[in-house]
Amino acid sequence: MTAAAAQSPATSAAPKEIKVKLLSSTGQDAGTATFKTVKKGVKVRIELKNLPFGPHGVHIHQNPVCDAPDFKGAGGHFNPDAKHHGYMNAMGHHNGDFPSSISIGEDHTGGATFVINSISLDPSAPNSLFLNGGTSIVVHEKADDQKTDPSGDSGNRIACGVIKQ
Repeated sequence: MTAAAAQSPATSAAPKEIKVKLLSSTGQDAGTATFKTVKKGVKVRIELKNLPFGPHGVHIHQNPVCDAPDFKGAGGHFNPDAKHHGYMNAMGHHNGDFPSSISIGEDHTGGATFVINSISLDPSAPNSLFLNGGTSIVVHEKADDQKTDPSGDSGNRIACGVIKQ
């Protein structure tokens, strides 16, 4: 990208990085998710804590709502491209799907970093995490099987954070 392109109004409105705090269904600190624009998409660093041992599916959901205890207000997965769920699905994956679950250790912490090219922090992009006022990141109780539509058979929602500009 040229220096002139970097200064254009459309890109100057896009944050370079945002950090989202996640809370459990009981209001306990469940960690953070950091979103940063990189050359090939958005780098997402997820650091989880105070969650049950084992693998957990994590997804971006369509609404900027985290209403405990079930987080149903977050809606379905962020999916402006109208695809199916999971990286192993021949029909393509939701924009808000991550390529793997996150494992929580016996110390109740865990984390992962992904680069996702199906999302954007540019508010003018059709796959922007800021569409309709924002989105949310949700941690589920079980692993994501990467193929079962609509949520990878990942179970109930156990933590959530609102993604807003």
